[in-house]
Amino acid sequence: MSGRTKLIAALVVLALLGAAALWLPIPGPAQLRAWAAATGSMTPLVLLVAYSLLTVAPIPRTVFNLAAGLLVGSVAGVVIALAATTIAAGLAYGLARLLGRDLILRHLHRAPVRAVNDRLSDGGVLAITSLRLIPVVPFSAMNYLCGVSSVKLVPYLAGTALGSVPGTIAVVVFADALTGDTPPALLACYAVFAALGAAGLVRVLRKRVPAAEPEAPVPSAPAG
Repeated sequence: MSGRTKLIAALVVLALLGAAALWLPIPGPAQLRAWAAATGSMTPLVLLVAYSLLTVAPIPRTVFNLAAGLLVGSVAGVVIALAATTIAAGLAYGLARLLGRDLILRHLHRAPVRAVNDRLSDGGVLAITSLRLIPVVPFSAMNYLCGVSSVKLVPYLAGTALGSVPGTIAVVVFADALTGDTPPALLACYAVFAALGAAGLVRVLRKRVPAAEPEAPVPSAPAG
């Protein structure tokens, strides 16, 4: 696939994902319970598949975490939500790497692009975990960014799973409360997670990225 074809395909995919995020209806608690009643024993599997596929698009994970807590309970909900989060992150990463990696490689000579790429790749699991802990960092956007960067798949998935644990547990556990106003306890949890994520990012940013070794000077010819 040529670079131009990949760029066109990437733009089409982004447009479709954006349209899905805008047009797909977000169900309420009553509708979720009706779906659960209709699917019966298949509810956990349906939830896992829907969560894994739909959050590849920029659809908020909070909706599905809420659904997990409401439909299958706290323990099973956390397990399904974390599994689906990791699957969705892996799918988005692979899609972005397939369609957009070549475009980014052409711009790695630019200082801002290279700086972001180096910090993400050298930060490893800590960098990904820290970013996932911060609630305001969009899940899908980070997936795409990591997919086109030099971040390796294993540290990316490990950091995604680890960093998603606290927020996922908080939303699933508070699922019933979230059917009304957001409880202060959840807001407090978000503040703590954001502080932990920021502390991790500070540590990553303070770590020096190894600089390229300077070339040895070429010895001059002796004067004749």
